[in-house]
Formats: sequence, C-alpha cells, structure tokens
Amino acid sequence: MGHSHRIDDDHQELWEKIGDVRVAMMTTVDADGTLRSRPMWTQGDDFDGRLWFFISNAAPAAQALARDGRVELSYAAPDKDLYDSVVGRGELVEDKEKARELWNTFAEAWFPGGVDDPHLELLRVDVDEAEYWEDKKPKVLQFAEIVLGAVTGKPPKSGEKKELDFDEA
Repeated sequence: MGHSHRIDDDHQELWEKIGDVRVAMMTTVDADGTLRSRPMWTQGDDFDGRLWFFISNAAPAAQALARDGRVELSYAAPDKDLYDSVVGRGELVEDKEKARELWNTFAEAWFPGGVDDPHLELLRVDVDEAEYWEDKKPKVLQFAEIVLGAVTGKPPKSGEKKELDFDEA
C-alpha cells in the first residue's frame, strides 16, 4: 500500500512540474534510427502515469510511433528555470470516449471534424521515468556561477535535479 502512495506522490509531483507548461518537444525514432522532435500539446487535467496527446494518423510522428513506441518528452519553463525530461512508451489508441473527455477548442483548430475527424488519433504515453532540473536562485546569481564555472573549469551547480521512476517494481 505504501508503495502505491509513493507512486501517486511522484505522479502529483511530475504533474505540478509539467501541467502548466503543456507544450512538449516529443522525440521519436524514425525507421532509419534518426531522432526527430516536434512540439505536442499535452491534454487533460491530471496525470496517473499516462500522458495524452491528440495526433493525426497521417503525421510522420504517428507512423514513427507505430514502428517504435519509444518516446522522450521535453518540457521547459525557462522563466521558472524548470526543465523536465519524460521517457516512456507511446501507443496510438482509438478511443472516442477519451477523445470527447479531452476535447477542447485548441484541438478543434487542428481537427475540424471534431472527435469523429478521420485523422484524429489519441497518443497515450506510458511514462517509465522522468527527471527534472529546477533552479530557484536569482538569475544574476546563476549567471555569475556560469561565468565562474567557465573561468575555473568547474561546472556550476545546476540547482536541484530529481529523478522519478514509475516502474512498479
């Protein structure tokens, strides 16, 4: 019981970091092994170990994910000095009920046919692990540390780094 509580806490912690950012650069693996990144809009209001996106089944990203589900999502909020990397497995799912639940005006701009748009698919990413870097020091102090690091050859302390592991062992 205690273990699932910890997982829930980690879920909450990750959502607090990425829930306001919404836009992720999603990296997928092409057929020839090339890595490609594209912006994706995170859907939904909470996180339970899965992240949801709307995607066109005609998009190269959808074809890449159908071949190789490995995915990395990068969220960045430079104004808050917060950077997240989320790694997991992506799967294209047809679920009209879930699509209706997640539907919003932003999605409508991309899929004018609504949840019945023939190109609309849901992308579900099952998160395996995540890490984030956060620096709450004033900008001027961060800059001084970077300059000092460049001069002395010692890297600056990059604030807090935390790894979250969602593999239920």
